[in-house]
Amino acid sequence: MTMASIARRGAANLLPALMIGICAFVVFGPLTNLFMWAFAEKWFFPARYPTEYGFDFWQRVFRPRAGAWTSLFSSVWIALATVALSMALAVPAGYALARLALPARAFIMLIFLLPQAFPSLPIFVNIARMFYGFGLNGTYLGVVLVHSLPGLVYAVWIATAAFGAVDRTMEEAARNLGAGPLRTFRDITLPQAFPGLIAASIFVFLDSIDEFTGTFFVGTPDISTLPILMFNASMGGNYQIASITALVLLVPSIGFMLVIERFLKADVLSRIGR
Repeated sequence: MTMASIARRGAANLLPALMIGICAFVVFGPLTNLFMWAFAEKWFFPARYPTEYGFDFWQRVFRPRAGAWTSLFSSVWIALATVALSMALAVPAGYALARLALPARAFIMLIFLLPQAFPSLPIFVNIARMFYGFGLNGTYLGVVLVHSLPGLVYAVWIATAAFGAVDRTMEEAARNLGAGPLRTFRDITLPQAFPGLIAASIFVFLDSIDEFTGTFFVGTPDISTLPILMFNASMGGNYQIASITALVLLVPSIGFMLVIERFLKADVLSRIGR
């Protein structure tokens, strides 16, 4: 092997390594700064790193009167209610879109994407104006409804893919053995689609628990969630409190994404949009 070939091979390996390094910096750079702020007791300009670390701000965030526990419980409760509402609508809609010969099926699927095609700010502002007329502003029901709008995008599309991936030969075998439509759905169809439905529920949960704009316009000041608490802390210059809140929000995201990677397989993903 000549020196020229070695140099070419080294250059060919250098580019992927450089790209991986850049991606790692983009992802882990802000997270590293977040961790430093979360445990920084003193960090003043022009110091590049905190001059003192500790847990004093963690105690301030989670003391009874700080409101973090109330915001956390509100976030989780709203997210669970959003999942229940979204999946109650997405399961029948996903089954119909995947299994029935519906006219304009592609157009119907496109309609569910429309909320993501426009900036969320004007949409939520107009929803808040409509909800005010119905007395839904400042209520948990109003916040759950506004969270369900983007949640339905994940729920319907993934549910459609999950039902589309079901092996129909097993359903036909069950019907030939005397099982009715409901029992076939319960014992054959639903268990096969269940991993995809779990993944859809997790996506809806994560989207809801991180939702800020809809909660801000529909829920505040009566309802406070962790994203609202993080925003208020950031606007007040309390970066330690904002970073701690962000880390708390990061925990379920990482854990659930690992679960999604296990449940949502490539054969399900390949059917999205068909």
